[in-house]
Amino acid sequence: MDSSRITLRLYRSTDVDDVLSWASDDRITRSTHFSTLTSKEDALNFIDKSSIPWRRSICIDDRSIGMVVARPGSGDDRCRAEIGYVLGVEYWGQGITPEAVKMAIPLIFEEFPEIVRLQALSNAEHKASHRVLEKAGFIKEGMFRKYLYFKGEIKDVVLYSFLSTDPIPS
Repeated sequence: MDSSRITLRLYRSTDVDDVLSWASDDRITRSTHFSTLTSKEDALNFIDKSSIPWRRSICIDDRSIGMVVARPGSGDDRCRAEIGYVLGVEYWGQGITPEAVKMAIPLIFEEFPEIVRLQALSNAEHKASHRVLEKAGFIKEGMFRKYLYFKGEIKDVVLYSFLSTDPIPS
């Protein structure tokens, strides 16, 4: 995939059909914190009523195919944010997500100057997600065993981090 075709932008209500096309796929939502969307109304609510402080649509030729999110901490945790991402199945394996994450990193640090650390908790079984983070320059810090409930199951997670002083890979 030509990386010049990849952009990040805010969602628009006109993205409803594109969002529904990828967010209605159980293969995607099984590893996300949101439920599978089943209607245009769900997709519009997803676009318009998110409580996530930083969220950008991953686009190819201005068409929404996924998203990158960041959840900044507060209080004593305001120095870090958790990053996450999702991409439509037909775009898996093309190097799009690592590029999108690399594009998001400086934007997040710029928008939230108190943040010095981005981190991701990745399901220990989700090796493709680990590769995304590694290609984007994140460092694997370790595994938390039986760390959190996710969709009714207790999961092991792998912790990755990227510091504001780390170089973004080219």
